[in-house]
Amino acid sequence: MQHGFAFGPQINENAVLFRLWAPLAESALVRIEQRGEWAMRRSQDGWHVVEVNDAQIGDRYKFVLADGFAVPDPASRFQPEDVHGPSELIDPTFTWKTQGWKGRRWEEIVIYELHVGAFTEAGTFLAAIEKLDHLQRLGITAIQIMPLSDFRGRYGWGYDGVLPYAPDGSYGRPEHLKMLVDAAHERGICVFLDVVYNHFGPDGNYLPRYAPIFGDRHESVWGKGLNYDGDSSRFVRDFVIENAVYWLSEFRMDGLRLDAVHAMKDDSDPHILLELAGRVRSAFPERHVHLIVENEDNEAALLARDDDGKPRHFTAQWNDDIHHALHVAATGETFGYYEDYADWTPRLSRALAEGFAFQGEHMEYRGRPRGSPSVGLPPSAFISFIQNHDQIGNRARGDRMISSHPIEAIKAIAAIYLLSPQIPMLFMGEEWGATDPFPFFCDFDEELNAKIRLGRKEELKRLPGFEAEDACDPTAEATFLRAKLRWDKMDENPATGRYYRQLLELRHQMVVPLLVEAHSCLATYDPDASPIRVRWKLGSTNLHLAANLSNTPVILKSPIEGQAFFSSNGMTDNSIGPWGIVWSLS
Repeated sequence: MQHGFAFGPQINENAVLFRLWAPLAESALVRIEQRGEWAMRRSQDGWHVVEVNDAQIGDRYKFVLADGFAVPDPASRFQPEDVHGPSELIDPTFTWKTQGWKGRRWEEIVIYELHVGAFTEAGTFLAAIEKLDHLQRLGITAIQIMPLSDFRGRYGWGYDGVLPYAPDGSYGRPEHLKMLVDAAHERGICVFLDVVYNHFGPDGNYLPRYAPIFGDRHESVWGKGLNYDGDSSRFVRDFVIENAVYWLSEFRMDGLRLDAVHAMKDDSDPHILLELAGRVRSAFPERHVHLIVENEDNEAALLARDDDGKPRHFTAQWNDDIHHALHVAATGETFGYYEDYADWTPRLSRALAEGFAFQGEHMEYRGRPRGSPSVGLPPSAFISFIQNHDQIGNRARGDRMISSHPIEAIKAIAAIYLLSPQIPMLFMGEEWGATDPFPFFCDFDEELNAKIRLGRKEELKRLPGFEAEDACDPTAEATFLRAKLRWDKMDENPATGRYYRQLLELRHQMVVPLLVEAHSCLATYDPDASPIRVRWKLGSTNLHLAANLSNTPVILKSPIEGQAFFSSNGMTDNSIGPWGIVWSLS
């Protein structure tokens, strides 16, 4: 299906139509390097347009405002000279090898989160292709790429993007990204993209000079909120919604992960999130397209299902509650937000059985109630994990728990989340027990770098882990280089790699068929049980978990139900050994 876009250049057979939504600008012109300047026509709704017959693929251009200030295209498709440089006209055509690819059912998904720049030594789209065979052998069915929208500097996490239609040039060209997606699809691997619609980065966002991209109604931790519900908000909403459709159509992404949607404030009806989800779902009726949210507020309504069990709006949410409870169980850390999970047994049991551990109860760290009832949602509405970029990178040193805690504990919690009926997500390198840190990193000018270093220290005071003085310098190149995966160390602990492959093979054999066939799920648990006991009724089959997350054997109060398909660490007829996990079916 072809999709037209209002934002960005429209390349026709004999000319290029340049378009800029700039209602705050009295006039504008387009300046094409080594070709000249063309005045643009302004319409009453703030659009400036001009058709240029002489423009060609590869030309670099900027828009020049009435005061002479030149800006890149806010819907630029590529920035070869970073965010302050000119935009490049990109040929959108690409010869796809996987023309018939329609995606994969959500129940089959095992996600692998990666940062393109740190995933390989080269840090490029093309270099990432070389590792896809490894992921396929591991049992990964989807990669989730951290944000690509062009950001200032040589390296960054991607959450400070300012040109949301342009994949960052440090990773390669747009056609290289398409090659990565195509290569993943050849191996049966979906590609999801992390997108940021709650703020723009601090350097390179020129939109406020000529368009009301921000509003006065809402504030966020980054400043004024995006104008989703004020004057001219229709254009802002379209800019964001078209961006979602753009990544899914132009690059054939299989889904999006929307960052921090609790910060997307909107008082209008429908809310921007619901309109975006509706537009995306109607745009791709023939494909499996999955929409994921990160939502600190735990709003179950965003994950609602229709009468056929299909998502009305969003497919799933990152389940921080699972992570926090498993982390506390494995490490004993109870500082920062982990303090609310110090009594981890009932929190973990509830999160496994019902999705959210907090369903409206007061959370001390937030100072207010958190969440809403999630009992009626299927387990596949939640994504579980024990590592991700936030939970590693927002520690002062960016250290992974495996670098300082027993492998037996890590293996136990891995067996829980990889075999549970929730959708699992690994973080790059986790599968071989990588100890490479993943600290926060960015690259701005020195004035902004100084502010970020200071702000980071202040932020770390509230985050779990360490004193701010322990923090890495987020602006130092050495910090970025430390985050790169060391593939040469992958075979140093082969037992860990075999363990992860075994768990994922079991998942695809034993758990995925239950999720595909089950149209409903009823889960029960004992909040005070030791070991943890959770039971899911998936169609006509019952899935059972018994987990001893302690250093001592635990006596079973009742026998293991059904036939065990995975067990570890000294299970007998009436007890489970330290860090022992048993999964069974009846």
